[in-house]
Amino acid sequence: MVGSVIQKIDRWLLPEGIVELLPEQAQQLEQLRRQLVDTFNAWGYELVMPPLMEYLESLQVGTGNDLDLQTFKLIDQLTGRLMGIRADMTPQVARIDAHILKRDVPTRLCYIGPVLHTRPSGFGRSRAPLQVGAELFGHDGIESDVEILRLMVETLKQAGVENIHVDLGHVGIYRELVKEAGLDSDQEVTLFEALQRKAKPEIDAYLREWGVSDPTREQLSSLVQLNGGASVLVEADKLFAKSGAGVRKALNNLIQIAELAERHIGNLPLYFDLAELRGYRYQTGVVFAAFVPGHGQEIARGGRYDAIGESFGRARPATGFSSDLKTLVSLGNTSLPITRGIFAPAMDDNGLDEKIAQLRTQGERVVSMLPGQAGGAGDLCCDRVLQQGNNGWEVVPI
Repeated sequence: MVGSVIQKIDRWLLPEGIVELLPEQAQQLEQLRRQLVDTFNAWGYELVMPPLMEYLESLQVGTGNDLDLQTFKLIDQLTGRLMGIRADMTPQVARIDAHILKRDVPTRLCYIGPVLHTRPSGFGRSRAPLQVGAELFGHDGIESDVEILRLMVETLKQAGVENIHVDLGHVGIYRELVKEAGLDSDQEVTLFEALQRKAKPEIDAYLREWGVSDPTREQLSSLVQLNGGASVLVEADKLFAKSGAGVRKALNNLIQIAELAERHIGNLPLYFDLAELRGYRYQTGVVFAAFVPGHGQEIARGGRYDAIGESFGRARPATGFSSDLKTLVSLGNTSLPITRGIFAPAMDDNGLDEKIAQLRTQGERVVSMLPGQAGGAGDLCCDRVLQQGNNGWEVVPI
């Protein structure tokens, strides 16, 4: 008997990291979704809708091991091939640009859709984010990186997110220093993991053990301390003055992006962290993320990833950003208006039917009463009713 009761209770439980949205929450999210699609369109970004499932090799092109661990896998019963439920829409959008659209001009694409993660991650520990983002293909200048950064900030503002600050870094600096140090792939991974923990004693010990000589050893060790305001770039410029051309090029690229961004995003504070290597395994240039006070994890992220399209047969410069629409709704201070409705009586009347049809055409929400039903207008989220007056059917506030 006890087991039967527990079994009945378990039927209503959702898996960890999976949530459902009730009517008011869903309406808020849908209103923001429509608003953002209109905003992206105003910036010239075309909406695409990639499939929820694809063959695994297509979903994980150029993204490294991290995405593989987050991807649910299943066998296609038609072909016997391994398929995956997308954990990130960016590779799909890159495939659309490189393999299907095949344009020679800069291409701006945007998307909003569900993704699924095997493990809880991000704000709220969700396993089912509603990913929103934009990608710009076919331009390798700093202007496209800054455009994407500006669009990310505009997206957060549209959602009512306040007190935003943006962190910027550049994966090219670390990659070029690793080359100068002569590290092999295993050493590179070990050092990368220590950098993400900002574990300077470990980093120093590894570099000594591997025989990395100065000035490269000092430069790699100093990455964990190069974080903060604009003075970080000045300090880095001095530290890497005698570095190779690759390191200097990457740092100059970051400096130019920062200068252009500051002219276009107003008073939004920019911070710099040269040991922050989000998406290191597939990002190729600048990386950035947005944070708000009280939340340790980023609420949006982006950067340059020029290498993904090559796996689809057409290498194209690419930069983009993404976020989770559910996170934005939960953090936003702008309460989007809840659409109330008009309550219509249960009556077989042609004039009433015509009035209801007219109101719905005008965008109104009209709820028709059902004969013998419980509850009234207020119970069905209606703030007006239809009443018959001298001039026919009229909408009257409650």
